[in-house]
Amino acid sequence: QVHLVESGGGLVQPGGSLRLSCTASRSILSINPMGWYRQAPGKQRELVARITNGGGRTNYGDSVRGRFTISRDNAKNTVYLQMNNLKPEDTAVYYCNAEWSNYWGQGTQVTVSS
Repeated sequence: QVHLVESGGGLVQPGGSLRLSCTASRSILSINPMGWYRQAPGKQRELVARITNGGGRTNYGDSVRGRFTISRDNAKNTVYLQMNNLKPEDTAVYYCNAEWSNYWGQGTQVTVSS
């Protein structure tokens, strides 16, 4: 059963922007803090950004702070990750996570290259 569906990945040039979306059922989104993680080839999965279930608090990985913004629209059952000033080192598969339910999406590839 698919609980989380990511979209919005793709190929972008350095300095460009992308917005990722993660759509979940209302029952999942309303109770869970939500996070975005990423995993590059040969590296461990790392936290990119997290937002509380009410949306009042966010935190970010050191490498993306100031460039990425996580937000949520509970009415649309969607969590977003706005990524600006992308760098080649941001290249990875990005995953959406519902923290308390421990659900993961299937991942969406982001490639930053000229």
